Amino acid sequence: MFDRLEDILVRYNEIENELMNPNVVNDQNNYRKLRKEQAELTDIAEKYKEYKSVLSGIDDSLLMLEEESDEEIRELAKEELNSLKQRKEMIEEELKILLLPKDPNDEKNVIIEIRAGAGGDEAALFAAELYRMYAMYAERNRWKVDMMNLNENGLGGFKEVIFMVIGKGAYSRFKYESGVHRVQRVPVTESSGRIHTSTATVAIMPEADEVDVDVDPNDCKFDVFRASGNGGQCVNTTDSAVRLTHIPTGIVISCQDEKSQLKNKDKALKILRSRLYEMEMEKAKDAETQARRSQIGTGDRSEKIRTYNFPQGRVTDHRIKLTMHQIDEIMNGDLQELMDSLIAADQAAKLGNMQNEQGED
Repeated sequence: MFDRLEDILVRYNEIENELMNPNVVNDQNNYRKLRKEQAELTDIAEKYKEYKSVLSGIDDSLLMLEEESDEEIRELAKEELNSLKQRKEMIEEELKILLLPKDPNDEKNVIIEIRAGAGGDEAALFAAELYRMYAMYAERNRWKVDMMNLNENGLGGFKEVIFMVIGKGAYSRFKYESGVHRVQRVPVTESSGRIHTSTATVAIMPEADEVDVDVDPNDCKFDVFRASGNGGQCVNTTDSAVRLTHIPTGIVISCQDEKSQLKNKDKALKILRSRLYEMEMEKAKDAETQARRSQIGTGDRSEKIRTYNFPQGRVTDHRIKLTMHQIDEIMNGDLQELMDSLIAADQAAKLGNMQNEQGED
């Protein structure tokens, strides 16, 4: 690990020197490339510098204990030594996490698809609440929410909603939300006060660039139709809605949120690219070992991941066996603690697997 850290620090210092070279600054392509590499190495390099500083402090404290006869100064040196040793252990753990392989999709925007599952109208109402929860969380992070397609029922519920969250690092936070979300509560339509269980499925996909997925226009069939839904200047008046059929896979995507046919076509292509990209990621994931598949990672959309129990005011994430009695706050978009816990559990699983692999070597 420390050999690798030394290599990273050497490269980081090289980049800093190169960026001060006027010839490099004038070559914009090379300059941008170096700045990007520098940004990727900064956290690790700075943390490793801090680690080396702590090691130097430990050596100084040990030297003081050897050479100093004054008891009061020796006590101070012992306290400093204990403090530095604790800091050393903490930084070592932080460095291990920083050295974990980065998910190349983490910095991307994210496309989220929520669909009502078992439970009829109640499931659709819950799907709408999940959308609201995610939209409020995005707002807390100053990320933009862009509606891509919405299919409502008559009660304010969503049979299906597809939207994009635009912001740096959005995928890194949302990627653990994929799977089946279960709600237990008394539906508004229930007169006897009986608790019902309903579900909604959430699918999370990183936005795929054209570079990530090449879509052949000849593989796509586009149909246009009149948008339907509540209100809107162009609803039922113009053929602005678009249905895209991807012939090789049979994927069908409808988009009608925009008034412009061109914009709806563009959104449909974005969703298609992300779905095809996700299919490629799934193939790669299936090829990995069982140990790697056991990580928290991005949940399978058929897996029950979380229960929202309204009568008891609790939310339970079944993957990490975490229960939080803050259902109102969570439904209002306060997902920070929940997502932090999922990220920490995933990092711990990856660290454990990495250490196991090193032990086998």
